[in-house]
Amino acid sequence: MIAPPPLTLAPEVAAALRDGRAVVALESTLITHGLPQPWNVETALAMEAAVRESGAVPATIAVLGGKITVGLTRAEIERLASLPVGRVRKCSRRDLPIAVARGEDGATTVAGTMIVAHLAGIRVFATGGIGGVHRGAQFDVSADLLELGRTPVAVVCSGAKSILDLPLTLEVLETQGVPVIGLGTDTLPAFYARSSGLPVDVRVDSTAEAAKIIAAAVRLHAQHGLLVTVPVPAKDALPTASMEDAIRRATTEAAEKDIHGKAVTPFLLTRVAELTDGASRRANIALLVNNARRAGEIAVALAALG
Repeated sequence: MIAPPPLTLAPEVAAALRDGRAVVALESTLITHGLPQPWNVETALAMEAAVRESGAVPATIAVLGGKITVGLTRAEIERLASLPVGRVRKCSRRDLPIAVARGEDGATTVAGTMIVAHLAGIRVFATGGIGGVHRGAQFDVSADLLELGRTPVAVVCSGAKSILDLPLTLEVLETQGVPVIGLGTDTLPAFYARSSGLPVDVRVDSTAEAAKIIAAAVRLHAQHGLLVTVPVPAKDALPTASMEDAIRRATTEAAEKDIHGKAVTPFLLTRVAELTDGASRRANIALLVNNARRAGEIAVALAALG
């Protein structure tokens, strides 16, 4: 007999799932690896508040002392944020069993959060941007893309991080059979910018329409995820040209410093923030909170469909 997955659900999350109410999964790498203090805690709490304002229950996911926890308390979020980066394992698919077996603390990536959300029965997950294919390294493909191809969770985001190769990222998503839905947009958002100029598979103009597509995937027993893309709020968007210049400079510096693997994305995000005098960080926070709110609306509409 196969044992049930070792999940610890917060009482509020467990009750909402039991009652068929809307729940939105949230990742924890933004707390430990994505944003510096104090923005990491402030943003994590603001995302939870945005989910609640939409009528859904937030479920921030992490591994705490080897226990996969779905729904963190404020104290747990603050504790994660206070730990040195080297003390917290960045958990994708390959890392979860290691963190559990060794009793470690771990922050879940997009892929790791998708896995846990699916195990818990959560259908909607909000994040900033997914991983993708790295620029100048077409074989460096994020596990996020492969997870989207095999885990049936809807990921609400602002596209892939614009430090990546967006055309190749879309090609991998197509290969994995992942539909890319534009919420109020005909083109893939470019994280800091509202448009990459690359077409999405379908445009919807309401969260209710997005929920109907997710519900149809559930009825079809689809074994892949869906990507619901939301542009960064217009007032917080950054000019494409200046962002491209900062990204190219940061990418060149990463290559010169021989930074690779898991260290690449944190380095690039930090360096781009420095090169833009913090403007990219402000845009990042704005889109994270906005995506959480829209994900909550989608989850509420999805719950209403039964």
